[in-house]
Amino acid sequence: MLTAPTVRSDPVGIAPRRRRAKSAFPSLFPSVPEQRDTEPSALPVAPGTPGHDREVSGRPTASTIEPLPVLPSPTGSIQRRHRKTAVELVGIARLAAVSPLAPTRRGSDQRPEYFLLPVRSILNHCDSERVPFEWTINPYRGCEFACRYCYARYTHEYMELDGGEFDNKIFIKQNAGPLVSWDLDHRYSTRPSKPDPQSPPHIAIGTATDPYQPAEREFGATRAILEQIAQREGLSVSITTKSDRIVRDMELLNRITARSSLFVNITVTTLRTRLARLLEPRAPRPDLRLAAVKALREAGIPTGVFASPILPVLTDREGDLDALARAARDAGAEWFIGGALFLMPSSQKQFFPFLEEKFPKLLKQYRKWFVRSGYAPEEYRAEITERVRRIRAKYHLGAKPYGPDARVYSSPQLALTLNAERTPAAVSHEPVRSCAAG
Repeated sequence: MLTAPTVRSDPVGIAPRRRRAKSAFPSLFPSVPEQRDTEPSALPVAPGTPGHDREVSGRPTASTIEPLPVLPSPTGSIQRRHRKTAVELVGIARLAAVSPLAPTRRGSDQRPEYFLLPVRSILNHCDSERVPFEWTINPYRGCEFACRYCYARYTHEYMELDGGEFDNKIFIKQNAGPLVSWDLDHRYSTRPSKPDPQSPPHIAIGTATDPYQPAEREFGATRAILEQIAQREGLSVSITTKSDRIVRDMELLNRITARSSLFVNITVTTLRTRLARLLEPRAPRPDLRLAAVKALREAGIPTGVFASPILPVLTDREGDLDALARAARDAGAEWFIGGALFLMPSSQKQFFPFLEEKFPKLLKQYRKWFVRSGYAPEEYRAEITERVRRIRAKYHLGAKPYGPDARVYSSPQLALTLNAERTPAAVSHEPVRSCAAG
């Protein structure tokens, strides 16, 4: 990790000399020139803006849900969209292969393809001890924000699709509202299934794909789910997003807060707009996300900032993390969490070519660090954990996104962070479980 080189003014005609600050991790990452960013390290906070036909114990079916309009056939053949034919595919891959194109008003050639995925359930049970929640909800499979480092690209491989198509083939879970209503009435239990005295079991929305990505504007799957949650009492729910679009559901979020425990995690990995655009090409700008934090907090909704993943050299400088924590505090955030990058093989296939194009001098060391296990070296993770702890204490921000009456929660990427808060050695090298993909 490097800090910005200092440029000294010299007499005209003499080339300026550059002096590099001492690297914080001289034994871990080589000295490499960084991408200079002339933007201020801290941005001002902008003003906030307010199934199948089979019957299973009363589960909503095609006969009980209003039929969908007739849709055009999917683009291309099944063989073109998938590596196998429909006969060879099973489970979620078979459903994805026969999912029809969803109609869209978006006319841009850059938009992704949308498909209606005929799932039978929305609420996904998670039995992994590595994550502190029992249930997950992902209204979509795939995410248009196209974050270069996204760990969840592996979930498209379950559908026999390449992880590179994670951001251009988006699957909308069909009939999300009626299905989650049935799930909450018949599958969800208010008794914790894990050895945790806190209750009720936590429902984490947005563990693998962003619930407020652009598809939400047209298809409203997330809102349909939240409307069902708002009708119930005593739930524990969190929403994790990079989008300021969440503030448009403020009235609905307030209704949930009045009857259940709800908190929101807004992910902001850097304040540098140009760097954010490179790393997260289609996500809202960092200042818009901080404006959403401010708006949510002013509405009384518990909200914090996730700085994960922290990328070596690119976003791990102490000055940048300090500025991000300060901006989070100024926006009213209640907690600030950040952990080192975790880079799965499916993500490496996208991230390494990106590094080769934009930051070629980083590629060799990234390969050395992440190819074998997906984790940065333990020494680096320990230093990042301590750095975040120190900065968080400076701005009096919480270490976990929960209050006295709320459940502990983190996304799968951030489960690594919470483990690191205890001790870096406690981070398990167990492969990520598929509970995040539901």
